Amino acid sequence: MIRNTNYATAAPPALRCYLNLMSLEDLPAFSTAPKTREPEALFAAIREAGYSGVQFTAPATPAERAACTRLELGYASSGRVNTPAEMAPLAERFADEGVECATLHIGWGMEDDDDASHLIEAVLAASDRSRVPLYVETHRATIFQDPWRTVQFVKRFPELRFNGDFSHWYTGLEMVYGGFENKLEFIRPVLERVRFIHGRIGNPGSMQVDIGDGDTDRHPYVGHFRDLWTQAFRGFLGSASHGDYILFVPELLSPGIYYGRLLRQVSGELVEECDRWEQSLVLCRIAAASFAAAHQPSAQ
Repeated sequence: MIRNTNYATAAPPALRCYLNLMSLEDLPAFSTAPKTREPEALFAAIREAGYSGVQFTAPATPAERAACTRLELGYASSGRVNTPAEMAPLAERFADEGVECATLHIGWGMEDDDDASHLIEAVLAASDRSRVPLYVETHRATIFQDPWRTVQFVKRFPELRFNGDFSHWYTGLEMVYGGFENKLEFIRPVLERVRFIHGRIGNPGSMQVDIGDGDTDRHPYVGHFRDLWTQAFRGFLGSASHGDYILFVPELLSPGIYYGRLLRQVSGELVEECDRWEQSLVLCRIAAASFAAAHQPSAQ
């Protein structure tokens, strides 16, 4: 659980939106995103857009950390761990950088249950020792790549906490096939333990899609993600104390790694279907509405 140490702890549990910095890579020429990559100017523009912080995907430099401090931006990090021995040094690096928390890709998904359990034990021990919350991702090519196995791990390790990167499950496992509501109920033990969300929306066939203004009539799968996020926020609120907060972090990735789709033709050249900078702000608005909905009594 992330605890706000910079403000009065009387503040009620809150949602904060950060921006994953990989969302700024390889943006199309028509993007309205800030063009500078100088930390002070870039982070000032990110704050002006309404974000409360950033997520680094590489070790944060002293200049980047100093800019965050001056601008009163929070910052998180991320990493990958393939063996238990890699976990403690990575957690120590996070602690040295002063990050609030970090998200993790754990294993490659080919580990047997014993090897996977050793990885989980290493994550939990390192998080406790370093006092940095470490949130394992619901991500392809990790030990948490499918809901059934993840739920079994939660039964064995109920102290696990997650980064809900749900397009990996929604698209990769076609959650609508066989009944979305059935699967939503099955993963409830995971949703109750989400403390970080990578904002991305996919449809049943593509991991990352243009959702325009988020209209659920035009894009019905947006409603499924609203439900996923609302249930995750409700799980957070069920155990949160005053001063705690959950992070929603848009992570809209480049066509260079086959996330952003090259579907528009401009002057005979294929370009990305949308401006990921603008789409990230739409996702934050959807998340804010989902967080508000999570305060209402569940219909179930």
